[in-house]
Amino acid sequence: MAKVGGLGEVSAALPAALRELQVDARVLLPGYSGVLAAAGNVRELARLTLFDAPYEARLLMAHLQNGVPLIILDCPQLYARAGGPYQNEAGKDWDDNGWRFGLLSKVAAILGSESSPLDWRPQIIHCNDWPVALAPAYLHYTPQPRAASVVTVHNLAFQGNFDPDLVAALGLPESSFAVDGLEFHGRMSFLKAGLLYADAITTVSPTYAREIQSETLGFGMDGLLHLRRDSLFGILNGIDTAVWNPETDPLIAHNYSASTLDNKLINKQALQQRLQLAQEPGIPLLGVVSRFTQQKGIDVLVEAASRLVELPVQLVALGTGERELEYALRTVAARHPGNIAVAIGYDENLAHLIEAGADMFLMPSRFEPCGLNQMYSQRYGTPPIARATGGLVDTIVDCNPGTLRNGSATGFLFNQLTAAELLSAVRRAVAMYRDRSSWRILQQNGMARYFGWDTAAQQYAGIYARLAGLV
Repeated sequence: MAKVGGLGEVSAALPAALRELQVDARVLLPGYSGVLAAAGNVRELARLTLFDAPYEARLLMAHLQNGVPLIILDCPQLYARAGGPYQNEAGKDWDDNGWRFGLLSKVAAILGSESSPLDWRPQIIHCNDWPVALAPAYLHYTPQPRAASVVTVHNLAFQGNFDPDLVAALGLPESSFAVDGLEFHGRMSFLKAGLLYADAITTVSPTYAREIQSETLGFGMDGLLHLRRDSLFGILNGIDTAVWNPETDPLIAHNYSASTLDNKLINKQALQQRLQLAQEPGIPLLGVVSRFTQQKGIDVLVEAASRLVELPVQLVALGTGERELEYALRTVAARHPGNIAVAIGYDENLAHLIEAGADMFLMPSRFEPCGLNQMYSQRYGTPPIARATGGLVDTIVDCNPGTLRNGSATGFLFNQLTAAELLSAVRRAVAMYRDRSSWRILQQNGMARYFGWDTAAQQYAGIYARLAGLV
């Protein structure tokens, strides 16, 4: 199944939580090879021929693993290819991404209109990020009755900007390519279309909703977002608390709970052994599971790594991303064998073991719309150390004497993204780690937090109901 970061988590978990609230939520996905393979038995719902290209497509019916109905847009010439959803195996964007996601957006809009070939008709089309953000523009130019639309911004840095010739090719009026339309610095912007034409805009944390209205994190869209601020809502993502549960997790070495935290050490030993770190139970082990990008502050982590080892701490990092950062991490790991380990790629089993086996979890992000690992970490009794930005601010309570005393402390926040500030935050955490009774309280505070999807689903359901005229 296609799953890319927080967007993938939301696309699977939120519809399931909405269905628990009696919202008839269904998911539309492109027919990537992985999606079709995971879907198993499917049945055809309809056939479509779209655009002048033309593109022959089928709508197939299946279900996600959690039982949520899944509509697959099957168009082999656009989606059945090796590589990822957006890039080829060499990490380069597909040249025809405008067509690939223009088709997806068009079909989403068709399903919300009277021209839909299906009996089921949604009242709301909920679009996640730029790949479907052209759907509200299509709906805008579709006669009533039509569905209302919601666009969720998971990361404003990714905007889906393409050659302006696509405007007419994708069947939108040429007049829509204007400053008060799809035009963005001479390009056609899928994301701007969504931000302009959607009936409501959401993003994945309250703090990020404020940050993207600023020039610093607005990526050129801050003026439009400020203009639409009354229709902009920050709704904090949740996590799948069944999958991420140290008491039942089958992917870790030994299960444990807030009352059996001594068993967490077994996972630390297993992690050290797997990644050939020194078997030092008393040295704090920092975990990182991340995209290796500038956004995630990995360059600053590389700069600080040698000084971290001197504290002393051990460091393990799992992820993939920018080639130069992958190389830099491997280089620093080679310089400190037994103390730093780096695994390039993504391994679900190892990701779970890092959450369970690390003593602390590091997230030095330049910006972080929501973040999920800081929530996993708290659930696993692995206090996060993070930069104070976006959803990290909304989900971590900085540890200080007052918050530790009142029982709210769950991690460590720092403000400036520099190696010095990162080291200072880790030193604070290491000092607390050596106070075993206080550290246990901090762990248990985090494990008591609830980050399920219930609250977010209720907020989304409220927005849907207002847009559908039900309240």
